[in-house]
Amino acid sequence: MVKAVTKAVLPVAGLGTRFLPATKVLPKEMLPVVDKPLIQYAVEEALEAGVEDIIMVTAPGKGALEDHFGRAVELESFLEARGKTEALASIRDNFPKPAHISFTRQDDPQGLGHAVWCARKLVGDEPFAVLLPDDLMQATPGCLTQMVAAYEKTGGHIVAAEEVPEAHTSRYGILDVAEDDGSLVRARGLVEKPAPKDAPSRLAIIGRYILQPSVFEHLDKKMTGAGGEIQLTDAIAATLDDVPFHGLRINGRRFDCGTKLGFVEANVAFAAARDDLGGDIHEILAAY
Repeated sequence: MVKAVTKAVLPVAGLGTRFLPATKVLPKEMLPVVDKPLIQYAVEEALEAGVEDIIMVTAPGKGALEDHFGRAVELESFLEARGKTEALASIRDNFPKPAHISFTRQDDPQGLGHAVWCARKLVGDEPFAVLLPDDLMQATPGCLTQMVAAYEKTGGHIVAAEEVPEAHTSRYGILDVAEDDGSLVRARGLVEKPAPKDAPSRLAIIGRYILQPSVFEHLDKKMTGAGGEIQLTDAIAATLDDVPFHGLRINGRRFDCGTKLGFVEANVAFAAARDDLGGDIHEILAAY
């Protein structure tokens, strides 16, 4: 029986320069999709999957993230006094409540692998999840819940994966597939951001991982890879002699909210799926 995944690392130290000037003072993870910030979607997804401890790897200027998950006593009192029960519930009763939420700093950005390495002492010697809030998942059950169900059967490392156009393989870590049953794939390895001619497949890793703590042994070496950064995929690859490795095609939709087009598309899709907005959204879209 595999050890349960109860900790999740959320790397949130990026500057969000693609969204300037909106992100000049606002962390990109606080950008709202309809009426909820990206970071909250990620936290809720993790909690649904059974995660108890959330570890955010932040940077200077990210204080709004910590404030968002703290109590807003004055605001709650204001809403309660005016009978705004729905708004009050959205920040109190229906608000995500991790058993524990921690913040650690990545003062010197050196890539995703380095960001995850910054959480090593808080993770300890346990399997853990990594969620990239820029990759917003619309799935029922949630993306990480689907991954945990697969992980309970496979153990080892498991990543969320999706097919990408051949021309886009240089943007992703690409799986070297050994076996494929249509949903779950066993991988013999992976290549970080290969040119299309060098890509072993078109199955790309997207922003969800369940990893064994052995990856920290490689990350400790601070070895740089693609782009001159410390790559998480290199650490995964370094452990594959001892750790099984699988990719899971998620039943749902992924929105790349690290791009303007993906962010706008996510807002439209999430609004269209809501009972209070869906009809109006379809009417608006029809007008275009």
